[in-house]
Amino acid sequence: MKKPRLQKMDSPCAIIVAPNGARRTKSDHPALPITPAEMVEAVAACAAEGAAMVHLHARDSEGRHSLEIDDNAAMLRQVQDQLGEQLLIQVTTEAVGLYQPEQQMALIRELQPEAASFALRELVADDSWLEKAAEFFAWVRSQNILAQYILYSADDLRRYQQLIAAGVLPADGHHLLFVLGRYQKNQQSEPRELLPFLNAMAASETQVPWALCAFGQKEQQCLAAASSMGGDVRVGFENNLLRSDGSTATDNAEQVRQLGQTITSMGRS
Repeated sequence: MKKPRLQKMDSPCAIIVAPNGARRTKSDHPALPITPAEMVEAVAACAAEGAAMVHLHARDSEGRHSLEIDDNAAMLRQVQDQLGEQLLIQVTTEAVGLYQPEQQMALIRELQPEAASFALRELVADDSWLEKAAEFFAWVRSQNILAQYILYSADDLRRYQQLIAAGVLPADGHHLLFVLGRYQKNQQSEPRELLPFLNAMAASETQVPWALCAFGQKEQQCLAAASSMGGDVRVGFENNLLRSDGSTATDNAEQVRQLGQTITSMGRS
């Protein structure tokens, strides 16, 4: 099977799955994958439903979020070995207030994954990080690692554009992830919250493939809106455990299946 890749805006919609995130545990949902073996099982089920990419969060022996190299290498290796021909595998650098930019960068330098996600708020928190960030992201591009920049607001998007203009970020090799609801009351999203991102893209004539993820019960509606606008979509237990009617989803694969059905019903492949 040819491995799917993230596409341009006028191409088929890529479904990314984020099966666990950094904070939730099995007390939140028994089907939330924690160990590498559980992750392989969950991701295999999602790939069978059409997921093109997985966003991996590793955990330590106590089930806590980890950017330690050994924990992430074990997770990446097992998913890669079993599913690497089926979908794109992305490693997260999310700090969760526990890690510093040096540790986030060291993880990617050591693992050299095919894709990685980077929150600019964490890795380039202020101008004191510009030089180190420029060196790191140039290296990421030189290794052909697909860099997905995580943006939480239209202001984040404008800063991303400024960093490209300043040469801190490479000019290409990017994919963007817009995040809805992370800083909203009760972490609940609305589809209309996508509009400021799209307006900022249009105002600057930015032509970069992008995806959306959305916290809360309206996740599927937000992602349907993103797909209708040409974006890719990210779904999964990291952002939401619920169906649109408020009941609890069975697992990540159910969420991928429902989203795929919605996308095709709207006329996009």
